[in-house]
Amino acid sequence: MKKISYLILVILSLVEISCKKFLAEVNPNNVTLGSYFKTQNDYDLAVNGAYSQLRGLYNNRSAWVMGEMRSDNTHYDYKSSDQAVATVNRYAVADFLDDKYNNQTPPKWNLGFNAISAANVIIDHIDDIKLSDANRNAILGQAKFIRALVYFDLVRYYGGLPIYKHAPLNREETYIPRSSAQEVYDLIIADATDAAAKLSATTFPQTGRATKGAALTLLGDVYLTLKKYDLAENALKQVTAMGYALFPGYGDAFQLVNKNGKESIFEIQFNTGLAVPQANVEASVYNFLPRMVNTTVVTGVNFNSVTTVGGFNTPTQDLINAYESGDQRLDASIAIAEGTFNATDDFTATAVKSAVDYTAPAGKVGRPFPKKYLHTHTIGNQTNDNWPVYRYSEVLLLLAESLNQQGKSGEALPYLNAVRERAFGDALHNITSTNQAALQTVILNERRVELAFENKRWLDLVRTGNAIAVMNAFGVRQKAKYSYLQAGSYNVTQNRLLFPIPNAEVLLNDKLTQNPGY
Repeated sequence: MKKISYLILVILSLVEISCKKFLAEVNPNNVTLGSYFKTQNDYDLAVNGAYSQLRGLYNNRSAWVMGEMRSDNTHYDYKSSDQAVATVNRYAVADFLDDKYNNQTPPKWNLGFNAISAANVIIDHIDDIKLSDANRNAILGQAKFIRALVYFDLVRYYGGLPIYKHAPLNREETYIPRSSAQEVYDLIIADATDAAAKLSATTFPQTGRATKGAALTLLGDVYLTLKKYDLAENALKQVTAMGYALFPGYGDAFQLVNKNGKESIFEIQFNTGLAVPQANVEASVYNFLPRMVNTTVVTGVNFNSVTTVGGFNTPTQDLINAYESGDQRLDASIAIAEGTFNATDDFTATAVKSAVDYTAPAGKVGRPFPKKYLHTHTIGNQTNDNWPVYRYSEVLLLLAESLNQQGKSGEALPYLNAVRERAFGDALHNITSTNQAALQTVILNERRVELAFENKRWLDLVRTGNAIAVMNAFGVRQKAKYSYLQAGSYNVTQNRLLFPIPNAEVLLNDKLTQNPGY
């Protein structure tokens, strides 16, 4: 433990991108990176540290604020008496009023580059000692996968990025300009391809570590984003031959007993049973519940979510309407907290109801919340749910889309319908049309309801060219519904498809350029 603590200190002092002051000297009493890696165990600890940094990226409010609240899937509970900076800035992201000073979006940038740094340390020092080919491939494959996954996340939110292929060791290597988005994608493809070649095929039960299947899924997702549909098809078809499968029921995919199960491609690990618990906090269901003095009726645990936690990522009626009649995913994904709001916009729940055909009784309000992350736990705001990055159902939908976009619409149907049959419990709702444009619309809506609250919606709207039209129309409906929205909200333009580079980073690094419009 002491040794790994030294390593973390060295990593932070040498390679953390967002440090406010570059340290030119290393404390000679600390273990240096050049002398740290002496055994296989040292590499294992470093890989664990990289996964820990990745956990921070996903277990952060910026992940769902930027991925779901930016979209038409979710909104927030407005509380007029809470005008704290963090609250107002979170509202601003949802309403397209955020700017380069917003304090809710920089964590994605900072935590992402911290994870990249942790991966780079491993990559740079992989040959410090002689490892067996199998161990070397496993270590390097995981590091390359983590770096590729994080760069893929960041490039879609920010555009071109500084590319760090190695951990920077001096000021000149640290403060570098942004590369083009295409250059970032080139690195992602190279890393994901190398990871797929080095990592072993998935075995069940899984450990939660990256596998060949995870790397190929990432690669397929990247190629689809770049509209290289034939390459996406090739990568994704390999995944379909690796033993993954859908659980019988949609809700089964999120049950705690099914963590890392047959439907899991890659998920962020949380374990509250450890001596030092790794709890899902920033992405837990408590953030998504209405503000309540006592959450017992909804969660089974008494927790006060009024001040800093609840009231966000609220499912919209627009999303609820996207579920077809008979789609079992609605009941598995969204529930209704029934009760009343008081004069200060805090909620008292009296019951939890199904979202299917729900109508609030007289004197009550029905407030929807994402149900798929609500499972048994014992401490308020500390849940044991893993965060899904890729599930097998998404592989099937990505593959269906890649085939349809090549004009192979008939070949796309079995993959699309496999997801729908699970969702409806029968084949009666299978899609038979092979009209390419119509099928693309169906697939995108299928992604919306299948992957709701998994931080996919905003990215889907952007990559398919639908963000401006969909979100401006959604904004019109929102402003007609909520009087607190400002007149300038939901003015979605091309510049708004990317987020601003955090202003603190631009001030630290004068070689960084800001995104247009910010």
